[in-house]
Amino acid sequence: MSLAGAGERSAHDMASPIINGHTRVIGILADPIGHVRTPQAFNALMASKAINAVVVPLQVAPADLASVVAALARVRSMAGLIVTIPHKESILSLCHELTDAARQVGAVNIVRFDAAEAGQAEASGEAGMRLVGSNLDGEGFVGGLLAQGHALVGRRVYLAGAGGAGKAIAHALAAHGAGAIGVYNRSAERAGHLVAELRRYYPQLDVHVATAHPAHYTLAINSTSLGLNPDDALPFAVEGLPTDALVAEAVMKVELTPLLAAAQRRGLALHFGRYMMQAQLESMKQFLGLR
Repeated sequence: MSLAGAGERSAHDMASPIINGHTRVIGILADPIGHVRTPQAFNALMASKAINAVVVPLQVAPADLASVVAALARVRSMAGLIVTIPHKESILSLCHELTDAARQVGAVNIVRFDAAEAGQAEASGEAGMRLVGSNLDGEGFVGGLLAQGHALVGRRVYLAGAGGAGKAIAHALAAHGAGAIGVYNRSAERAGHLVAELRRYYPQLDVHVATAHPAHYTLAINSTSLGLNPDDALPFAVEGLPTDALVAEAVMKVELTPLLAAAQRRGLALHFGRYMMQAQLESMKQFLGLR
């Protein structure tokens, strides 16, 4: 076995960030944390672009969210936070400013730490930092679909899940011209709230509460957390979907989730969760101001 020369880096090292005193740090907050795939992909992107920044996974319990965010905002090398289950909605109240996307869907999946101006420093309370929250889930998911060549205009869409990710995806689908959206959630009341919200923003859209047994939809999406574990129940049944339907995942931990495996057995087209993450990476870099 030969060793690389002192001035050489292995292929593995080339995909790994160099950590030093100038590294900008981004924390990804989740509970549990084991399913996240963003750190690996984001850090590889930073290394490929020679950007001195790194994402670090942080498991934070809901009861500790406020105190952890306040503490991290005092760390001068922190550029911001990526936020996932179960914190996307509860972190809203911790932000000083929200983008239109975050305000519209009522959920945040990324926070930038901005230095407050002199008159704002006292009001912000976190070492003169302002927390700016946005939501890139919806545009990321839609961007992944479009990058794979899947048209959305006029399409009948079934969406399982009305939580933070589901809301963002629903709004993005509507904005990109979906013809109809059926929303299913284990809590019918929550599905109804999202349907009413979409009707306010998109009065011409055919949007309705759906059941766990979709039919007549040509795009069926799972935006729930079901699929993170191999023994999870299916978020919806695939038997009634037409043969030309596309079944899409937002779950990234597993490539072939139980839902996609069931769709594959029926011969339906598949769209993997990693496409959503891939489409979000560049947007995350830009939002956090990493160059």
